[in-house]
Amino acid sequence: MEAAVVSKDLKPAIVHLGAVPVSRFILGGNPFSGFSHRTVECDNEMVDWYTMERVKETYRLAQAADVTAHLGRADNFILRAMREHWNEGGRLTWIAQQCPEVGTLMHGVKNAIHGKAKCCFLHGGEMDQRVATGETREVFDAIKAIRDAGMPAGVAGHNVRTIRWAAENLELDFFMTSYYNPSDRTRQAQRDYNDQEHYLEEDREAMCSLIQKLPAPAIHYKVLAAARNDPKAAFEYVADAYRPGDAVCVGIFTKANPKMIQQDVNLLEAALRARGK
Repeated sequence: MEAAVVSKDLKPAIVHLGAVPVSRFILGGNPFSGFSHRTVECDNEMVDWYTMERVKETYRLAQAADVTAHLGRADNFILRAMREHWNEGGRLTWIAQQCPEVGTLMHGVKNAIHGKAKCCFLHGGEMDQRVATGETREVFDAIKAIRDAGMPAGVAGHNVRTIRWAAENLELDFFMTSYYNPSDRTRQAQRDYNDQEHYLEEDREAMCSLIQKLPAPAIHYKVLAAARNDPKAAFEYVADAYRPGDAVCVGIFTKANPKMIQQDVNLLEAALRARGK
């Protein structure tokens, strides 16, 4: 089905992660930290571009497009960026991602709590590795700590085995479901830059099939395959897999296109509305 023709800017609908309302288009944070998932040169270009001021400018552009939430890493850079954003009158809701490079699972959760995040989830690479190796005991403690802090809790995963395990073993408020499983995370949680990434159609199909069976909202991510997919076609695919209450997370590189946020919102909303969603 073709997406509706966009004659004016569209506003993303509101969904809920637990009791927390967020726009169903969520601003991703990988470009802010230089995770292009393309080349080292692209990574460095993103790091050079995204100074603190440009990150905050991107937050303001998101708000202007009626995006209400940012999914960002619970590291010192994003903690500082969110604090400055709020101190300057910004209103974005922070969905915090525990990230392995800053320390243990619990350290990442504590960063989210102290940084006043509204939701928190465990990193996809971390979860992929722990599920693959059976080292999942600390996952239960981390999820409990998130919920004890009053935040909706989730986990991310790049492969269906991780998300299926989480659905069967954890009580969660949302799932972060990657459309692609680009690299082997069974050996280590963090990406190995010597590994070539692969974006396979069968991985996308498998994850979208699993999404239909999940007991809580899914945040669809890596839907553009790190800029490898045509945006219009990619968002139409998302619209077919989308369930009411789900959300979509997209990273934005304003150097490449200053209008990227509103354009992506328009494409997603047009595709969803064309399907009555």
